[in-house]
Amino acid sequence: MAGEDKYRDFMYGEGEKDTVWRFGAPPNYDLVNKLFEEGRTNVWPVGSLEERVQRLVKTWEMELVHKVRPQDYKSINPEKFLFSVNARKEMTAQEIRDIGGSYNAFLQTDLPKHLRIYDPEEETADSSQEEFTTVFPRGFALEILQVYQGPPTIVYKFRHWSYMDGPFHGHAPTGELVEFFGLGIFHVDDQMRVEKVEFFYERGDFLSNFLKGAPSKSSGGATGSRCPVMKK
Repeated sequence: MAGEDKYRDFMYGEGEKDTVWRFGAPPNYDLVNKLFEEGRTNVWPVGSLEERVQRLVKTWEMELVHKVRPQDYKSINPEKFLFSVNARKEMTAQEIRDIGGSYNAFLQTDLPKHLRIYDPEEETADSSQEEFTTVFPRGFALEILQVYQGPPTIVYKFRHWSYMDGPFHGHAPTGELVEFFGLGIFHVDDQMRVEKVEFFYERGDFLSNFLKGAPSKSSGGATGSRCPVMKK
């Protein structure tokens, strides 16, 4: 329904009248919500701890991707917020934006450049968004599989999934299910605003799925560049 989302908060209403949206308006999640409803393994009762955590995580991811200014995020405490992946250096919300947004923050790596399937150092916010919306035109669904501990330190297991319906760096679409699992830790205040996020997961297994499609003749089997200058 227009003007609301079943699984996310802080997208519409008076509280968002001054929000600066990355694409000029709140995002439409109809496609990914359909993917989520068709592929989820649990239907958590509304108001349960699992449903509340799932809603919080989805809302936080929405704000991270689609709101331009960290001060417009309602799911975090912007004065304290810190983010880390696999015990790497912690980043503020602004630092995440500075390195090109959510995909680059989630897919940080120390691998040598020639071994990187996806290189966050070469991607911008726009190119990374194009990359993943091309590979996953139906979106990239998220569900919470289990909550091990409730607030103020929320510990949960999550699953992300979609189908490779689009190409990746010259590799043809496979139509296959692509998913990855991980552990998330949200440290929240008494208003359920996130003050610190820690994620732990294996990025390589997830990215290797993109190389299963046959390489095009023009790519010669190479992964190719996503630099905007090199796209023409």
